[in-house]
Amino acid sequence: MSVAGQIAHPVARAAPHRVGHDGVPRVLPGTGGIVLNRRIGDLCVGMAGDHIEPGVSLHNNGREVIGPRDGPNNALLTYASVGNHARVISGPCTGKTGVVTGKHGGVNHVMVDFPTEVLMRLQIGDRVQIVSHGMGLRLLDHPRITAMNCSPRLIRRWGLVERDGQLHAPVTHLVPARVMGSGLGKNTAWRGDTDIQLVDRETRRRYRLGSLRFGDMVAIIGTDTRYGTSAQTPRITIGVIVHGDSTVSGHGPGVTALLTGPLTHLRPRLDPNANLAEILGVRRAQPPREQATLPERDRPRLARSRQAITSDVT
Repeated sequence: MSVAGQIAHPVARAAPHRVGHDGVPRVLPGTGGIVLNRRIGDLCVGMAGDHIEPGVSLHNNGREVIGPRDGPNNALLTYASVGNHARVISGPCTGKTGVVTGKHGGVNHVMVDFPTEVLMRLQIGDRVQIVSHGMGLRLLDHPRITAMNCSPRLIRRWGLVERDGQLHAPVTHLVPARVMGSGLGKNTAWRGDTDIQLVDRETRRRYRLGSLRFGDMVAIIGTDTRYGTSAQTPRITIGVIVHGDSTVSGHGPGVTALLTGPLTHLRPRLDPNANLAEILGVRRAQPPREQATLPERDRPRLARSRQAITSDVT
């Protein structure tokens, strides 16, 4: 079934500042719009940005005359699956094609990757139509594993391997459930994401979370997302990184769930090339490289500023 949305304008809050977990207010680029210099395969940690959505962000601005007023956008969020084909149907780039890369809850956007030369010519408000294919998908040989937000195209190309009754899925990182933040408590994982908190330096180093990239496949150990994200020790959720880091407490790179099930049936397999850009043949992903978070990068500068203020006062 085809669904569509418009390229969304960037969204700003009433106040331009966002206070970070370090108590520092910052004015940074955020969600929405057309991100010209970040695509799937690029590093997503340490940028001077907050919840950056790579490529194009879509929102359906239609209003339904029956049911909820935001019904068309809810349908776009629910029907679109990672790996679906998308086509521009208005504006100067009409006919150009891209791929769905994820969903961002709260702001309720669907992200689509296009080649850089297309991103440079797209316009806010251009309409993009998606051939949605994946809602209702079941893995018939693995009934205890639930698939969501995942296209059959992605399943075919991901490199999933069946071995001894288990499904082994390539991932770039293992993520402990205890670092998951924003998105917990939502009653559905079909329309959004859950954030990875990167505040704790030792945890970040142990699990190499500073090297996360847009489009990385990651395994969240000890979570169940069938009916919303919850911590359940014998289970696992495997998803894709859909937006960038944040300085705000409880936030960080977002994960849209793709597969969830018992650890006895669904197993992660570490593979540095398990990135959406490589899996779908979109482009070469950047080599994973540990990045300091923005608050960590700011600490020396802030320390110098405080010393200068103290000197002026004395």
